[in-house]
Amino acid sequence: MKTFDVQSVSIDKAAAAVFDFVSKPANLPKWTNAFERADDETADLVTPNGVAPIKLNTVTDADRGTVDWYMTFPDGSEGVSFSRVTPNGDNGAVYSFVLMAPPVPLEALEGTLSAQMELLANELISLKGQLEA
Repeated sequence: MKTFDVQSVSIDKAAAAVFDFVSKPANLPKWTNAFERADDETADLVTPNGVAPIKLNTVTDADRGTVDWYMTFPDGSEGVSFSRVTPNGDNGAVYSFVLMAPPVPLEALEGTLSAQMELLANELISLKGQLEA
């Protein structure tokens, strides 16, 4: 059973500008469907059962281009997503995202991850459109 997915998008914007945008938690609602609101410590996560307040820890490294999100849910379970901005010439970047399976029961894992994979593909298109506008 697959427990992760890796997706990427090419963005016609300097890697530093892409990193600056992606690394700010407050920008998550601008390009994702998963977040209704986010700041440096908390977020409101949109779930099939409604909006859930979570703890959000964003760990960044500008030199390596990494932006990782550690999420603690109301029930104490934890989820994580990893991403990286890679330069692609002077005015381009590749943004890659490692989507880990959510902390759900095993029987729901495959369907949940598949749904999230589809959402992520659309979110990466949204990110590209916003940054290239």
